[in-house]
Amino acid sequence: MDDCTAEQLLHTEFARTLRKPFRQAVSEYRLLREGDRVAACISGGKDSMLLALLLRDLSRELPLELAFLAMDPGYTPEHRRKIEDNAARLGLPLHVFETNVLRVVGNHAPGHPCFLCAKMRRGHLYAEAQRLGCTKIALGHHFDDAVESVLMGLLYGGQVQAMLPRLNSKHYPGMELIRPMYLVRERAVQDWTAASGLTFEPCGCPAAQRDQDTKRAEVKALIAKLAAENPQIEKNILNAVKSVDTRKVLGWRDAAGAHSFLDVFGE
Repeated sequence: MDDCTAEQLLHTEFARTLRKPFRQAVSEYRLLREGDRVAACISGGKDSMLLALLLRDLSRELPLELAFLAMDPGYTPEHRRKIEDNAARLGLPLHVFETNVLRVVGNHAPGHPCFLCAKMRRGHLYAEAQRLGCTKIALGHHFDDAVESVLMGLLYGGQVQAMLPRLNSKHYPGMELIRPMYLVRERAVQDWTAASGLTFEPCGCPAAQRDQDTKRAEVKALIAKLAAENPQIEKNILNAVKSVDTRKVLGWRDAAGAHSFLDVFGE
């Protein structure tokens, strides 16, 4: 299937499940504005490739400068070729740069590589995007990723927090990270992939190569089990971090520091 057909699906069969929630997130969270210089970060998977198409589609109405940025963290030649071939089929002018992320992660965090890998990848993406003159990097995280992150933070991090739709970079002044697919469901992405006739590479990290289960996979399975009995589960989890009542939590932190529910009682 060529890029025209794959992208045309966004206006027909997937207009309601992909194009609409994508644009809703852009509007609701004020992610993009005219003249933005955006690096669409492409890992090679279905989420990031779809993100690139949705951004290109939007840019026909909202003037944007797009760079389709792909980092090679140490892929095999076959893995990288697959990514480049898919980008070519979709008409995406890919800008590829190389790093040694997979080697470093494999040496320093072979048992639990995901956190270090994500942190290093993001730093390299910020740096390269900034070098190209971009002020925003766009990642392909979707609704299901956001829901899973809330539960992972609660169960394994002991904290209530969300994967935000946008945030300013701490270490790259003037740079912002955005997640325009924040309201897109994973099932819709999977259905689009099947309809497009394309095949995408899975993550090339050490854990994936060993078929090692991750905590995220465990949480995903738990949510799926609960949602089978209550379809509102996913929305309820994300809504929980949209309306936190600080009068009903034991403690919280903000720019002023740490607070406790005991503060209202005085000494």
